[in-house]
Amino acid sequence: MKKNLTSMTLFLLLIAGCAYAQDEMQTVFKSGGRITGYGALTNKFTGIRGKYANISGVYGGVYLNQRLFLGLGGAASTNDIAVPAEYSAIPGADLTYQYGQCGLVTEYVLNSNKLFHVTFSLFSGAGFTLQYDRHDWDDWDDWDDDDDFDDRWDRDNSHDENWFTVVEPGVQVEVNVFKWMRFSPGVSYRAAFGSDGKGLSDSDLSDISYNVTLKFGRF
Repeated sequence: MKKNLTSMTLFLLLIAGCAYAQDEMQTVFKSGGRITGYGALTNKFTGIRGKYANISGVYGGVYLNQRLFLGLGGAASTNDIAVPAEYSAIPGADLTYQYGQCGLVTEYVLNSNKLFHVTFSLFSGAGFTLQYDRHDWDDWDDWDDDDDFDDRWDRDNSHDENWFTVVEPGVQVEVNVFKWMRFSPGVSYRAAFGSDGKGLSDSDLSDISYNVTLKFGRF
């Protein structure tokens, strides 16, 4: 009887030892992994139809294990991008192209704790353009009545609304300015697919962008 108990005990100890010796299970996110987040202000210097375009944007999201960022963002043009007369939605009117985009922002950071490091980024989402009358600042003083404002906006703006797909990969050289702030100059390429706006083919909307970004948060 004692011999059987001793054999059974040794057998159970052997099984427990084998189980303990097995490699730790690999998972996408490690138990107790670091999850933080940050937001960013960015400005891009690029072109639309071969003309200079300034595009400002914001984005924010979660930062996983000091490597992978997942978030949402949006951006829009801020300067006058004149519509050629032959493509104007209102014949004889001086209109401006408005460009915008919104969607998913992902970033992968190498050596995040180093003073200088590299970040790879990807924007994927929807883009849009429209034509509008870029009023002088003095004109806005006359728009005191809300109904009058709505009527004039519908009449003078949102012409030739155009939606399409945008994919924009990029790379940044990132500098840790403070523990809570990073400065990230970089370059990206905006690729548009499916545009049918007047005077705006996919190639007119696709171009390289030089950008500067400030990031704030917990890294």
